[in-house]
Amino acid sequence: MGILDRHKVLEKNATLLLVCSLGVVTIGGIVEIAPLFYLENTIEDVEGVRPYSPLELTGREIYIREGCYVCHSQMIRPMRDEVERYGHYSLAAESMYDHPFQWGSKRTGPDLARVGGRYSDEWHVDHLVDPEAVVPESVMPKYSFLLNREIEPTYITDLMKTHRMVGVPYSDEMIESAEADFLVQVDPFGDSAGLVERYPGAQVRNFDGQPELTEMDALIAYLQMLGTLVDFSTFTPDASR
Repeated sequence: MGILDRHKVLEKNATLLLVCSLGVVTIGGIVEIAPLFYLENTIEDVEGVRPYSPLELTGREIYIREGCYVCHSQMIRPMRDEVERYGHYSLAAESMYDHPFQWGSKRTGPDLARVGGRYSDEWHVDHLVDPEAVVPESVMPKYSFLLNREIEPTYITDLMKTHRMVGVPYSDEMIESAEADFLVQVDPFGDSAGLVERYPGAQVRNFDGQPELTEMDALIAYLQMLGTLVDFSTFTPDASR
């Protein structure tokens, strides 16, 4: 009996086809999953990756709340066209403190994994207030209301404690300083030394240009740090993995 004849037997016998399919899936699953139980960590440690600062974390919550992830992914695939357009392909370590991760499955707008530093704060404000004024073909809704929503660090301590419960390494010092760090990140004249020590690379300035601390400040603080933590000019993949 030839290979095609054997295949016909499977095609004509639904029960046999189901059993064989389950067998193949089971073997494939074991091959892929079993090795993970023998690895202490499946994510390569990368220098520079750190938890979000309190203001960045708040901005991320706003990003998720407004559904930005629906149209913007945060994962650059290791393909030439992606790398040339967006930058170095995404590393698993860059999402290790994301709960949930923002990889996405669709791009109506561009990928935002490396958007930090590509545009000025003023550009982001203009884009969020009236997207079509900056990108005429944009179908993005307007988020001008973010400029009018003042925020306080009322729940930031609880939010950080919740993230620590799922593995984000926020220290007791970070949590104790959460409210102060939240406020000082938008104050260029404040004492931000402690913030920068706890969150290396944290950007300190008035993000939306207004005297009030708003949701716009938080969202832009989050966007401006995306993709900026890892120095890819010195990064070399771990060949042992």
